[in-house]
Amino acid sequence: MGPEDPAFRASAELDPDSAEWVRALAGTGPERDDALARLHKLLVRVARREAQRRARLYIAGRELDDVAHQAASDALMAITARIGDFRGQSRFTTWACKFVIFEVSTKVGRHFWRHAAVAMDAEDWDRLPDRLGLEPDRVSEWNDLIAALHRAVDTVLSDRQRQIFIAVVLNGVPADAVAAELGTNRNALYKALFDARRKLRADLAANGYLAADTSRRL
Repeated sequence: MGPEDPAFRASAELDPDSAEWVRALAGTGPERDDALARLHKLLVRVARREAQRRARLYIAGRELDDVAHQAASDALMAITARIGDFRGQSRFTTWACKFVIFEVSTKVGRHFWRHAAVAMDAEDWDRLPDRLGLEPDRVSEWNDLIAALHRAVDTVLSDRQRQIFIAVVLNGVPADAVAAELGTNRNALYKALFDARRKLRADLAANGYLAADTSRRL
């Protein structure tokens, strides 16, 4: 057993709970089987909670449970394949849960597109007042702003920023679904959306369209 062996590192460097997980999962026989079963149970619990949080508006019941179990099973395979990568910078269970959260995000996004009634690139600008929470009796006041925003989306944003803004803000597509469709992750998607909104605010402000009570909604 050398320094690169997970069991050796577990005994030398990790907190006791993490060391026990790594030692059992890197081993063989009934002890490993028991550790796999316990870890899978933990991952299912985390996956179910994460799926409920991310997809409560369009996945429920047995479908949600299926997503959670699939995510947990795929995460377990990834964890066991990469057990040697664990460096103890967090607790083992915290590290392991990152795998299942990633799997949930991917599967929730794919599930949405299998049942979606809206195309990601559809443009229905008539929906924007509702999406921005504008009061119905003031919609007519916002026509010029909406027209200016439409122009800015077409001229100021990059193609990818425009695609993301239209999908998330205009069409209300869940972020996980957009990330899955574009082959990216939520953090990168939110960064692109943040940059897009910053560009749009700057353009609208420069042209005298952006009111103080609107800037927070774009």
